[in-house]
Amino acid sequence: MNERISGALGDDASITVDGPPQRLRPGDTVALVAPSGPVDPVRLTRGAEVLTGLGLDVVFGAGLTDRDGYLAGTDSARAAGLQEVWCDPRVAAVICARGGYGATRLLDLLDWDAMAAAGPKILLGSSDITALHLAFARRLGLPTLFGPMPACATISDPGGPEPRTFRHLRDSLFAGAAAGAVTGDRVIASGRAEGPVTGGNLTMLAALCGTPHALRAEGRIVLLEDVDEAPYRIDRMLTQLLQAGCFDGAAGFALGSWVDCGDPLPVLAERLEPLGVPIIAGLPIGHGTPQFSVWLGAHGVIDTETYSLAGLFRDPDTAA
Repeated sequence: MNERISGALGDDASITVDGPPQRLRPGDTVALVAPSGPVDPVRLTRGAEVLTGLGLDVVFGAGLTDRDGYLAGTDSARAAGLQEVWCDPRVAAVICARGGYGATRLLDLLDWDAMAAAGPKILLGSSDITALHLAFARRLGLPTLFGPMPACATISDPGGPEPRTFRHLRDSLFAGAAAGAVTGDRVIASGRAEGPVTGGNLTMLAALCGTPHALRAEGRIVLLEDVDEAPYRIDRMLTQLLQAGCFDGAAGFALGSWVDCGDPLPVLAERLEPLGVPIIAGLPIGHGTPQFSVWLGAHGVIDTETYSLAGLFRDPDTAA
């Protein structure tokens, strides 16, 4: 049973749910899950309190605080916990508590037909959760939110959530709000690009090469970010994705944060600029601070004159 805390579309999907998810409203129920690494219970409590402070009803998915070595429980338990809350009609959003490692191990264990039948709802997470973002786009045709997670530093620090991160997440999640464009600090290749946003953590995108869930960039803006990866390893992963054809037909690239990665921009420019599409860099998306949110699968626009990536997610009940 879930524990309750008191407190204030991809064109190649094999299954498609009925439309995009509604954004949240106060009083909605959101479920926290751990599809990847084990969760620090102290950080989890702080992050859950931040969400209840937004007027949300927070529930804990089964096994949320379990540990099995470097995983948050066995594969079958983590998959069952994710699927249970996704298929719960009370739940409006499923929020991953943290990343780490392990989400790729769940992709073949989920009942995608049952999850499609549950209808559209929000999935929020980043880092290792990139694997779920790509799978949800491919298998369910859903836009998903790449952003900060409640048991991670920008939300769960003792002094409270990082203000800019918190505001952008709130405005990305809730109906009637507008998070606004995310602005970088460098243009690698000028121009303007439009298309659905895809991508996420570079390491995870490379790990999914050769699988049914591999990145397909054609006609899309590709978000890339990473942490603790030396430039030569970034080069290796970019080369793998290029040689696998995953970047073929990309409309543009939005480069997020590269925390503790040295200076990866020269190799990013060397490998991506020959594709001849707009590229902006320095976006506060990924593992840095602040950590802004972006709707993957929603229409996006790169404008190199303003160094910005704008997402055009619309609520289904307010879309023109």
